[in-house]
Amino acid sequence: MSQVQTPPDLQADWPTEAVTSPPEKRSPFAFLREFPALIAIAFGVAILLKTFLVQAFFIPSESMLPTLEIGDRVIVNKLAYRFRDPARGEVVVFVAERFETDRSLLGKVRDFFIEGLGVSPPSDERDFIKRVIGLPGDTIQVTNKGVFITPSGGERFRLDEPYIFDQDSQGPPQRKFVVPEDHFFVMGDNRANSSDSRSSLGPIAREDIIGKAFVLIWPPSRSGLLDVPAYGPPDQRAAVAAGLGGLPVAALVLGGGIRMRRRARLRLRASDTLLG
Repeated sequence: MSQVQTPPDLQADWPTEAVTSPPEKRSPFAFLREFPALIAIAFGVAILLKTFLVQAFFIPSESMLPTLEIGDRVIVNKLAYRFRDPARGEVVVFVAERFETDRSLLGKVRDFFIEGLGVSPPSDERDFIKRVIGLPGDTIQVTNKGVFITPSGGERFRLDEPYIFDQDSQGPPQRKFVVPEDHFFVMGDNRANSSDSRSSLGPIAREDIIGKAFVLIWPPSRSGLLDVPAYGPPDQRAAVAAGLGGLPVAALVLGGGIRMRRRARLRLRASDTLLG
């Protein structure tokens, strides 16, 4: 008669002590040691964003009414014109005047963040925001009946501008003007109260254009994309449509998200009206 074998004691070989020592408890002051490195990384990212990608700008005047009001803030895409030229109808920010300033290092750092967020205008240059009206080689004529453009080698046409502040006032009539090479003729939407290419400012050199203002971010109640009108001959309209391809994908996603949020708010308001 065979004996019944008892199963081995499975716990006999289990370790009674930890193989390694437990990890040391993290000091509550460890974050303070890492904080300077985090600040340096954040500062570096901010420099890259402001220098090469996007920057917020503050609207200080009423020259772009009704599109932009005093106190508005827009995001400017600095990459847009690295791949193509500005298109007619786009809103651009450009350097109108540069001047020397005597600031301390702390003042420069402070101004960098304040200006980068669009809280205040730059302290070392005077930036303007206007709409591109004339392209290099265009013949521009401003009259009481509107703005007429004759592209180089093209037919004369009148701009349809529903965005201007006063449809009955284009300002004083101007003589015909040919836009020089690598320059752009810009005007404010508030034609009667805008210092632009019709004045001593003259046409804007391409190298002075900082970038394309493509989205209004403040105030939130009016946030959204800055639309580019399609006017002129069919080839010009096609060029404007194709020009959207020059925007970085992130910019399009940001703008699309804002537009979706605006639509959602409108639907919410509509539902509140129906319910209430």
